[in-house]
Amino acid sequence: MIRALSLKLLKFYQKFFTLLGFGSCRFYPTCSEYAKWQFQKNNIFKAFWFTFTRILRCNQLFIGGIDYPIVKKSLKSKKVSLHNKSKNSFIVEFWLVPKDGDKYYLIKTFKGKTID
Repeated sequence: MIRALSLKLLKFYQKFFTLLGFGSCRFYPTCSEYAKWQFQKNNIFKAFWFTFTRILRCNQLFIGGIDYPIVKKSLKSKKVSLHNKSKNSFIVEFWLVPKDGDKYYLIKTFKGKTID
């Protein structure tokens, strides 16, 4: 419930308030998109913490740049979850790029990327 409410608030923010400060985020992905990905893929406490620290770093005292969310996943199981678009193709929503051990960078797929 908290996750769904947080995602709805982020969607509202992105739709209405980002127009006021267009181009003011110092990072890619933007802080609101970063928060959205965190709430989609991490637990609530980690998502709040990482989002809070990211927002604190989004100012003139920090360089900025590319800062993908980091998630902790165990990929030892052979089970892969994909979103089924049709019977023969799947949409890949996020890619996991290895960082350290069981930590991965979370990178979102551009629209329309399907695997047949």
